[in-house]
Amino acid sequence: MNLSTSRPTLRIGSGSGWWGDRVEPAALSAREGRLDYLCFETMAEATVCAAQVRRRRDPAFAGYDTYLDERMRAVLPHCIANGTRIISNQGWINPLGAARRIAQLCQELGLPGVKIAAITTTDLTGTICDQDLHLLESGAHVRTLRDTLVSAEPYEGALPIVKALEQGAQVVVTGRVADPSLFLAPMIHTFGWRYDHPQDVPLLARGSAIGHLLECGAQVTGGYFGDPGYKDVPEPWNLAFPIAEVEPDGSAVIGKVAGTGGRIDLQTVKEQMFYEVHDPARYITPDVVVDFTTAQLEQQDADRVRISGVTGAPRTDTLKISLGCTEGFIGEDMFFYAGPGCLAKAELARTILEHRFAMAGLQADALHIDFLGVNAIHGLASLAPTAEPNEIAVRVAARARTREEAAKVGREIDSMAVCGLASTGKRVPHQDRTREIIGVWSALVPRTQVRSQIHFL
Repeated sequence: MNLSTSRPTLRIGSGSGWWGDRVEPAALSAREGRLDYLCFETMAEATVCAAQVRRRRDPAFAGYDTYLDERMRAVLPHCIANGTRIISNQGWINPLGAARRIAQLCQELGLPGVKIAAITTTDLTGTICDQDLHLLESGAHVRTLRDTLVSAEPYEGALPIVKALEQGAQVVVTGRVADPSLFLAPMIHTFGWRYDHPQDVPLLARGSAIGHLLECGAQVTGGYFGDPGYKDVPEPWNLAFPIAEVEPDGSAVIGKVAGTGGRIDLQTVKEQMFYEVHDPARYITPDVVVDFTTAQLEQQDADRVRISGVTGAPRTDTLKISLGCTEGFIGEDMFFYAGPGCLAKAELARTILEHRFAMAGLQADALHIDFLGVNAIHGLASLAPTAEPNEIAVRVAARARTREEAAKVGREIDSMAVCGLASTGKRVPHQDRTREIIGVWSALVPRTQVRSQIHFL
């Protein structure tokens, strides 16, 4: 194994776990975490779809993380001052535009000469339906999506980021890169791990496992974990994002900035380790196939857990691609009842709406009328209330082929204000109650079809 000793320990911090994550923990880590790298994970299939929908609706949409300015203003001064390099997939569907905006922010913040790299990846939207590929979810041929296809986004791995770092990039902005790859890249760059040497496969697997622990931000420091009385979390309002202290052999200690809330222990680490992992023995990433079943975890100290022993297999010859397709529209709205008889009113309101939707000729592929607090989560499996609820929100949603059909939901909900029942509480319809649906499908493409380019600013 190629174990460089030039850097005994590499400190990598998580800057976000998703698009809507908090900014303050990232700023804290940038300021006090003594980081070599700060990595932002802000994308998901849903995020890409939302970006594609917005671009279709608003051609002026920049196409990158809508919180880019807020995040970069909070961390750039600290990162540049402390020599911390930034890796981020905030580029969404426009990495070059995001890089240009970061360059502008550097100028505004008085940070001249920052070397910024944008990584763009092959757009397969125009050719994917001509290939002999099948959807992973249904087995149907990809060409069945031809008339509805909006985007075809391949999941790239760490290698393009590594190349940008080798060329001196202080900030690297990407589009759709697999979550662990964002964190693996600085390990490969620092320690000299290699893709083409079988003996380095365990190192890549360990690095990807560390990336997986960091990619969801506070989920490994007590976020999305607390359950009062069963799994208590100290100061859950003051969670920090995790920091990995990585050794050249791929072992690491997961910790956080001292004095913050949350917890890091064997429970939080194990929950995040298996989060969104279908097969723990074969977690496929673009860089390597990870086997979590060999992992060894050790509680070293308060809020410090060591991970080692992860193994894996060489990367596959294919890359996953996410296909976004138009699948109609959803119309959705709510109204409310409170006090004695609220459940009976909600049930009668449902009957009224079912009749009125029929009278309006609603053509819906699916219609849901749910009572929040009674059956909105478990549906038909919900237990009957043992006592009269104090209040109920009636949520109505329909999925239709056209925007006009979906808009009928809001129109009929509005009528409940004066053509409904006593004490109907209605929201003022100031928000858009009809939205386009972009469905997400998956396929595997030969790795050779995906190419990335590095653009320096």
